[in-house]
Amino acid sequence: MEHDSALFWFRRDLRQVDNAGLARARAAARRVYCIFVFDRAILEQLPSPSDRRVEFIRDSVIALAEDLGAAGGALVVVHDDARSAIPRLARDLQVGAVFANHDYEPQAIARDAVVATALERLGIAWHSSKDQVIFERDEIMTGEGRFFSVFTPYKRAWLKRLTARDLAPHAVPDMAGLLTPPPPSAPTRVPTLEELGFRGTNLAALGVTGGAAGAQKLFADFAPRMVRYADARDYPAVKGPSYLSVHLRFGTVSIRSLARAAWESWQSGVGGNGAATWLSELIWRDFYFQILANNPHVVDRPFRAEYESLRWEEGEQADALFDAWANGRTGYPLVDAAMRQILSSGYMHNRLRMVVASFLTKDLGIDWRRGERFFADHLIDFDLAANNGGWQWAASTGCDAQPYFRIFNPVTQSERFDPEGAFIRRYVPELADLPAKAIHAPWLVPPSTLTAAGVRLGEDYPLPVVDHALARERTLARFKVARGR
Repeated sequence: MEHDSALFWFRRDLRQVDNAGLARARAAARRVYCIFVFDRAILEQLPSPSDRRVEFIRDSVIALAEDLGAAGGALVVVHDDARSAIPRLARDLQVGAVFANHDYEPQAIARDAVVATALERLGIAWHSSKDQVIFERDEIMTGEGRFFSVFTPYKRAWLKRLTARDLAPHAVPDMAGLLTPPPPSAPTRVPTLEELGFRGTNLAALGVTGGAAGAQKLFADFAPRMVRYADARDYPAVKGPSYLSVHLRFGTVSIRSLARAAWESWQSGVGGNGAATWLSELIWRDFYFQILANNPHVVDRPFRAEYESLRWEEGEQADALFDAWANGRTGYPLVDAAMRQILSSGYMHNRLRMVVASFLTKDLGIDWRRGERFFADHLIDFDLAANNGGWQWAASTGCDAQPYFRIFNPVTQSERFDPEGAFIRRYVPELADLPAKAIHAPWLVPPSTLTAAGVRLGEDYPLPVVDHALARERTLARFKVARGR
């Protein structure tokens, strides 16, 4: 073995099974210490002390510590700035190398560069592995050696390159004795939420369970539903998605295991179009990761440079419209139901993410970056690459984005994807007694129908904050100006 002892740093990979970096550390060192850092540099930037992500991470860290203990090791847990904590612990534990898995976000790349430099000064090696994607950075290229910016040809190239080896789990045949408990002086107690500067949320009441066991339970529920995924995924009142996004975000499940399940189900014919469609969604995830890795400017600028000059609405009126959107008070029931879902649960159905993003950018004319930041603050499964890609797609500023002249009509989206109004009734209860045909656009309903349902527009529920037809014309004009037409 290359090293007598090594340190493995858990980040977006909170599982022991099929962990590329951990397997590499086990293969390279006689003894492997494990660590997780509640990174102050990240936590102190979060806007609210009631953050479901922190609670999910903490629950997952507790579960991980138990799994490592069962394998003969333990988890060192510290609440510190990772840039200084990792080199210090590596020095104190006298390890020969630190292992981790790649993180593709610009701030994480900068952090890892600082850690690697500090370790080098100490004579300690730094090794990082691909783990959270199937293909990364420049592994899928065009025939001319360029990065893909359109999904469909990227997907074709992705599938053409895919082999069984790409989906195989990372494992060490004999784990006995490889994981090593740290010395007694090393902290292993997981801090309370209060010690981290946070407080409990409604995570447990929502039924969200952290850790690898939580991911396994969700996948066991989804596996028999996968065959229906293509038909069910767009209807928010239907149990269509896998709900595994938060587990993929924090690595409590391996992307290889999910892609393998989808691939095998599709190839066998058992999963049909459902498995193929779900696999396609996982490929979208890789696509957005490679976009972020190769185009870091997308973090705060449009992917498409011609839209740098877009003039978004600003000022007090725009702020008031943004607040109405953010609080589920736009007067468009499906939009409001979706926004109330994210506020109450930290989750939003994927179809609705597209609907509310289109509404903010193209009905209200508000900069996509404001919506992206709102999602970043509230989504439990927030992932910079996917969130940025989704918002720029909806705003028509991104790679392979929806054309600027394609603008979701919030009423027709509601009628199509929540035809009986079941989702709206759940999150906008003041409209619950309206008949199905009336619930999608209550301002068009006869007064007698509103009275019978106990709805007073402008009092119990707001009138629309904008006229969709007029807003559509303003958006077309905005983009034509930016395009020089």
